[in-house]
Amino acid sequence: MISKSLRGLVVLSLLFVQHAQSAEPTQPGHQTLNYFLDSTGRPQTITKQDEWETRRRQIVAGMTQVFGELPAASNRVPLDVKILEEITVGNVSRRKLSFQSDPTDRVTAYLLMPTVRKAKTPAVLCLHQTTQIGKGEPVGLGGDARLHYAKHLADKGFIVLAPDYPSFGDHAYDFAPRHGYSSGSMKAIWDNIRAVDYLQSLAEVDGDRIGCIGHSLGGHNAMFTSVFEPRLKVIVSSCGFCRFHRDDLPSWTGPRYLPRIATKFQNDPEKMPFDFPEIVAAFAPRPFLACAATHDDDFDVRGVKESLEAAMPIYQLLGKKENLLGYYPESGHAFPEDAREVAYRFLEQHLGNAQ
Repeated sequence: MISKSLRGLVVLSLLFVQHAQSAEPTQPGHQTLNYFLDSTGRPQTITKQDEWETRRRQIVAGMTQVFGELPAASNRVPLDVKILEEITVGNVSRRKLSFQSDPTDRVTAYLLMPTVRKAKTPAVLCLHQTTQIGKGEPVGLGGDARLHYAKHLADKGFIVLAPDYPSFGDHAYDFAPRHGYSSGSMKAIWDNIRAVDYLQSLAEVDGDRIGCIGHSLGGHNAMFTSVFEPRLKVIVSSCGFCRFHRDDLPSWTGPRYLPRIATKFQNDPEKMPFDFPEIVAAFAPRPFLACAATHDDDFDVRGVKESLEAAMPIYQLLGKKENLLGYYPESGHAFPEDAREVAYRFLEQHLGNAQ
């Protein structure tokens, strides 16, 4: 459980979110979540869960216009896991491996397995930031020590899988159309779905207790994946998003990410068919924690608070308002110690203590 002092900080954060006032006009379609479109295309007020499920499907359809379609079942080829190396560091076994994600590509990853563990252990998918060493950073092989969250969680007893995002680390990838993806982000989503397949294949893993955490690129990668992957039961994003009206939309449009934002929607947030308030609401009632630094010069903390404020009524509708939390460390674009402590305890609270 979160300590009393940290719980107080989180509660204060939520109170601020619930009373936050936007300094500019909001986008009614994406910032307002209390309606769905009926069969005639007319907005109807959401009063019950099945009506929210209709809106959720409409959100996913909007995302698909930008990401492209989720791959067909035929892309779920055998994983054909290959162990490339294995060493033990302290009480953690670290395996470097690769698995077949789809018919044309293999994904490289590190699996961290505590040497002393329960019969069935909760697992966490750890997604890295924009860094050339990819998965090496969260497992503690370089980069920013504050971002070694895969190693930290393994030391706490979780089984951890840290894959490379396409084109980072050991995962060479050219984003060519022949692979069948309309965006680098959808390719990453599919790789992460297959990573969950792999975790669930392990006898040591409790397949019903898998979470996801990431910073920056990893933060929104975790969020995007969790919309399409319900087996991820808990989601943590550090400095990973803000709503598009508060962001630099062209920065999303490279081949690694979402090129249709430029080619189909002219880098205009008013034309976008989805936004982050809807993504957050799409998790409901699953637990979601946003750690958003107050001085982040990449993702404006105001756009995070506005997203959580918009999504909170959906969590309330589903009876789980306590599952939506914001924590706001006083820092720049980083994952400082106090935020990591809140994140790790959030995972422990909702996945169970791994030790």
